[in-house]
Amino acid sequence: MATTEGLVPITRAYLARYYDKYPLAPLPDAATDLAARLRTLSADLAAVAPIAPVMTYMPQDFRGTLIRQQRERSERNKQAEVDALVSAGGSIHDRYALLWKQQMERRVQLAQLGSATGVYKTLVRYLVGVPQVLLDFIRQINDDNGPMEEQRERYGPALYTLTKLVLAIRLYLHVSLARYEQRKIEQDDIAVLQQAVIIYTEEFWKFTEFIGKVFVNAPFFISADDAGAVDARKCDEYKETIIPAGKTHEVILSVEAVNSYIAWDFSLQQGALNMDIGFHVEYISPSGEKTLILPYRRYEADQGNFCTVSAGSYKLVWDNSYSSFFKKSLRYKVDAVPPVVEPTVSAIEPL
Repeated sequence: MATTEGLVPITRAYLARYYDKYPLAPLPDAATDLAARLRTLSADLAAVAPIAPVMTYMPQDFRGTLIRQQRERSERNKQAEVDALVSAGGSIHDRYALLWKQQMERRVQLAQLGSATGVYKTLVRYLVGVPQVLLDFIRQINDDNGPMEEQRERYGPALYTLTKLVLAIRLYLHVSLARYEQRKIEQDDIAVLQQAVIIYTEEFWKFTEFIGKVFVNAPFFISADDAGAVDARKCDEYKETIIPAGKTHEVILSVEAVNSYIAWDFSLQQGALNMDIGFHVEYISPSGEKTLILPYRRYEADQGNFCTVSAGSYKLVWDNSYSSFFKKSLRYKVDAVPPVVEPTVSAIEPL
């Protein structure tokens, strides 16, 4: 897998400099004029007799709705499994074993989505591990003043004009065919329609060909030096430590509420030899009893999280005790994320 180390999401300023190399030629005035002319002709035809409303909006992304509904249904089923186990008197270890199994099932489902094509396939495969740079990208890409706003301001007006033109063509065809018996189409009107179709076809082809050249090499992840964000990356979000041969490194996170998330992201600094390190997670109850949450396994790098079902302490352990000679250079980030509390209706102020 390609590494995301040293990369940051694209910034609007950097993307603007890239788009400066690709100025879009203005559309001919005829595109706007013909759209207005066709709307006028449609209004004249509609005056012959009332017509049913014509949909001229862009369809909503139904795929997102279906995916969200499927995910919600899946999560309800998973929660029902946990509730059934609790009702049957399952132990904390049993509950965590089930939750871990469900988490792995989620990852498998995401990996299966990788059978899609293009950028979506690449993105989904990355999301199985969710590198931090991708999380930043998803959060920033559609900000009000984010990178995509630069794209919309530069190339959106032309696309909007072409969309208005093709909708005007569609509307005129619908109205003229519906009113053909009441009013025959004039030869001049047909000439306007033909010209509009020619203009739309030619300009839309030019636009798609142009925008394809723009996007094929468009940067979305760049080096921090290029983005001018070197200082932003010099933070203590990630920590580094050396684990001597035969030793371990432990981090204890305190959780005050159930449904918190324990998350980690770590990797070993590799040299001439590829190194790995043992890693496991334990739950320590207030009485001091230990329960294994994430079984021991050796990794070169890993990223994951789980939702807690009990308050207390969680110990993350990186284990180099099996090594007799090699120390390990570990770079890691861990966090305990408290549960999100939904606002009550009474707490929401009226508009």
